[in-house]
Amino acid sequence: MPRGFPGPNGRLPATLAALAALLLGVLHTASFAPTGLWALEPLALAGLFWLVDGAAPRRAAALGFAFGLGWLSSGLWWLYISMHDYGGLPGVLAVGAVLALAAFLSLDYALALLLAARLARALDGERQRAWRAVLLASAWLLAELARASLFTGFPWIAGGYAHSVGPLAAFAPWIGVYGIGAVSALLAAALALRAWRLLNGVIVVVIAAQFVPHDFTQPAGALDVALVQPAIAQDLKFNADLMDAHLEALARQIESARGDFVVTPESVVPLPLAALDPDYLARLKKTGRPLLLGTFLGDDRQGYVNTMVGLGTAESYAYGKRHLLPFGEFVPTGFHWFVDLLGIPMVDQASGRNTAPLVVNGQRLRPLICYESLFGEDFADSATGPQPATIYVNVSNLAWFGTLMVQDQDLQFAQMRALEFQRPFVRSTNTGATAVIDAAGRITARLPAGVPGVLQAHVEGRSGSTPYARWLAACGLWPLLALAIAGLAVAVMRRHGEVH
Repeated sequence: MPRGFPGPNGRLPATLAALAALLLGVLHTASFAPTGLWALEPLALAGLFWLVDGAAPRRAAALGFAFGLGWLSSGLWWLYISMHDYGGLPGVLAVGAVLALAAFLSLDYALALLLAARLARALDGERQRAWRAVLLASAWLLAELARASLFTGFPWIAGGYAHSVGPLAAFAPWIGVYGIGAVSALLAAALALRAWRLLNGVIVVVIAAQFVPHDFTQPAGALDVALVQPAIAQDLKFNADLMDAHLEALARQIESARGDFVVTPESVVPLPLAALDPDYLARLKKTGRPLLLGTFLGDDRQGYVNTMVGLGTAESYAYGKRHLLPFGEFVPTGFHWFVDLLGIPMVDQASGRNTAPLVVNGQRLRPLICYESLFGEDFADSATGPQPATIYVNVSNLAWFGTLMVQDQDLQFAQMRALEFQRPFVRSTNTGATAVIDAAGRITARLPAGVPGVLQAHVEGRSGSTPYARWLAACGLWPLLALAIAGLAVAVMRRHGEVH
């Protein structure tokens, strides 16, 4: 072990260190919704970085993998429900599939910490603690960006989401969720390595951020919305014998709604639009209010698109989901056998193309279908320009995954997007969480999970752009990648005597 490292390496057995990392990963999950103990996020990371500091590269990789496995398996356990309860997969295989996914995603953190450990060899000694902390934080940021981007990305419960509340939320309109995650990682690394001057400096910046004016958008009128929650169990949704009853209940909910605009959940009509009775569509249009209806467009030859169709709108409107969910909406190469076991309907879908907002009473409404809300980089351009969206409409069907944890996590992601772009989010879901989030990321109204209802809300639209929205629309996540690489380069430059 290099002289002066404060970590436990050389004293703590490898198996015990890996177990500690695994448990710290589980603790990390508790920082996210529904518990929302945001302070645990940097504390759990600090524990990991303390274990990693001074470790040989292979041991550092093993610790990063163990932490990721504990974190992501405990945070994504609800995938078991979709595979076992609704997909019919045997329990052992469903558990194995969740662990396999968590293990695959954990490779990003294993490789990042392996790289950090290799580069840290040039930064041994007590006087280099701050540089090693920067190195660890940069490696962590690199891993988070990799998970967000590779293989279409799966950034569920990325570290920064824990800070949709708390002091680090003030950075959202400047640097977004991954930038926040990097700040938290830097705090954690400075604490773990006892780099007190760096830690104090970061704390001062965080405190100062609370007093910097950060209201970049302005009120732009308002809209009274009605958000429908049918609360149909997933195992009943595609039951042909119950379809007419479900459609009748949906029509009654829509007819009972009040306000300027009605939103239904994703795929609330689990049929192609062309299969619906024209008289039923005419009935929905008779309400006199514009409606976004979740259904499917397309055909067997060209593929079906998960679509929100505008009914009763001034112009014909349809928004198709653009960022598809692996396994649920498209099948990765080589995995058709696995998806066939689950029997998921309409699994090989096509992507939508439309990115234009729907204009209702002067408000520009940008739909986001379920999983799309995780990828702010995909729709940052809708928050900039001369005619930006004033309200985001996020629709979803999380009934596949039960009601525990997953709904609150998904709601937390929308809170972060609201903070990043300073736009309200209105959410219509099948079983929850149907809610309204204002431009400050606050949940102002919410229906109970699993209960049929219509949520009525007065929503203030916003215009203007945050700094994060502007640079994200122009450059994507590349500036954060450059920042991560620059932090890693510190070690390389130090090795050649260029940093003193």
